[in-house]
Amino acid sequence: MLQAIGLTSTPRRNAPPAVDDLTFEAPPGRVTALLGAPGAGKTAALRLMLELDSGRGVAYFRGRPLHRIAHPAREVGVLLGDVPGHPSRTVRGQLRMLCAAAGTPVTRADEMLEVVGLAGLGDQRLGTLSVGMDRRLGLASALLGDPHTLVLDDPAEGLSLRENSWLHGLLRAHAAQGGTVLYATADPKEAARTADHVVTLDAGRLVADQDVTDFARTRLRPRVAVRTPHAARLAAVVSREARAAQRSVEVVPEANGRVTVYGSTCAEIGDTAFRHGVPVHQLADEIGDTGPAAPPPDGTEAHRPAADLSELPPPIRARPARGPLRPLRYELRRSLGVRTTTLIMAAVLLVSAALSVLLARTGGTPLPRALAAWPEVLPLPPAALGAGILGALSFGDEFRYPALAAGRGTVPRRIGLLLAKLTVTAGFALLLAALAVVCGAQCLRLFYGPELITVPANAVALAASWAGLTVGCAWAGLLAAGVFRVTGAGIAAVLAVPVLVVPLVQKVFAAPSTRSVTGLPGRLRELAWWQLPQEADRWVLAVARMVAQPVGAALALSLSALVCAYLFTSLRGKVRW
Repeated sequence: MLQAIGLTSTPRRNAPPAVDDLTFEAPPGRVTALLGAPGAGKTAALRLMLELDSGRGVAYFRGRPLHRIAHPAREVGVLLGDVPGHPSRTVRGQLRMLCAAAGTPVTRADEMLEVVGLAGLGDQRLGTLSVGMDRRLGLASALLGDPHTLVLDDPAEGLSLRENSWLHGLLRAHAAQGGTVLYATADPKEAARTADHVVTLDAGRLVADQDVTDFARTRLRPRVAVRTPHAARLAAVVSREARAAQRSVEVVPEANGRVTVYGSTCAEIGDTAFRHGVPVHQLADEIGDTGPAAPPPDGTEAHRPAADLSELPPPIRARPARGPLRPLRYELRRSLGVRTTTLIMAAVLLVSAALSVLLARTGGTPLPRALAAWPEVLPLPPAALGAGILGALSFGDEFRYPALAAGRGTVPRRIGLLLAKLTVTAGFALLLAALAVVCGAQCLRLFYGPELITVPANAVALAASWAGLTVGCAWAGLLAAGVFRVTGAGIAAVLAVPVLVVPLVQKVFAAPSTRSVTGLPGRLRELAWWQLPQEADRWVLAVARMVAQPVGAALALSLSALVCAYLFTSLRGKVRW
């Protein structure tokens, strides 16, 4: 059962709250419609229940608020608007990625495709889906965790009659299995046709909480819609004839030449218009909502005194989104589910191979620089720049297509998700660095012969420096995009390292120094409570020399600043909520 108690949204700029003291229940085994005209507060009420907006009140899902549920996706399935996903991702790839986020087996994706009728469209790209298919995918995403409760915001908007019938059939089947279904709609006829229980809102207040039979009897009645250029004249004629015949007829003039008549028929209105020579452009039977209930004559509802602070319901806090339950698996599927990663790596390898051949042609470029495809005029080699772009996209795409927290428009700042992204981007960076060197060596061997390729004496140190450069660029792009929430900021941070930070570091190192790091391993061994092995000395010195280089120092400085900024924003978000 879903219970909403005292839901009240936070008013803004002295405006009345969008939801005001709303209390109702959505029983299990039944479909509940939250009915109201546009602006009545339906979406605001759903967001309060899902703890997406701040306010007051409480919403219980089978006796527990949402933040007390360990795995919300397994208790509540949510569909608010369209499915947020990368247009190039496939339908099956999107669901498998969300399976990792919800902690469900990957086979659940194919099962849901069968349930929603998309089994033959698993390889379809999200950007090519129609409105009906997108809504089916949204329902599949909501059902991935096999939830007990479904919460949907106007799920039938823009659907054809056939798609609408299928949608409500699926909702009724979920309710028939004992689940709870709550959906918002602005169409009273749809609510009367598809729901078992109707909760009516107006201006954020509860108007009626009824069984669908009572709703159809008390809140709906037939009417005749007439459109004529002489609306006022027709309204006066119909009212006069009704009074003369002592019939209960209500005439409601509306805008744009429209007149709504309750208590009559199309035949009677048409005959009246014909007798009085009134042209009619439209004449149709309709079923309409009677509108909000009239306030009491004493005006107590309109002038209800403000409640005492001690009587207010508990506050609702807009809580940050939860991270994926399987972050490493989620990040792998997110990265490999689109063609962008493959295209970037392919472009980097092609440019690297071409630059290696051109640099070796002149004969004045050292072999390590030729293999890295790093001419003097470029601030970074293509492999490092490509790794930085991949890192920036890792967080940038999350904010652009927030699949993890669609209603919040953001991504969760969880250490598990951050570590997964750091691990995956480091793996891509190392793979890109290795492939760039291998492709460059093979191209040099092909064009200039095998005698050009020689292994230098410091090959291990060079490989470590090369790996550190690419991984550092990838992490710089990732952290900057995570801090500033846009891909461009990550790419700018990667380019800022050689363009801005390196010159500053070079000025620092240009000053004469009378100190040396000689003996650093021995001093570290004295400070440590465990004994470092003797062979670790050269590794410590190698790391120190790498960091002492201008590029290494600039990367270390940039990464330290970005890590601090990311942790600061994460801790600030936790304190706020």
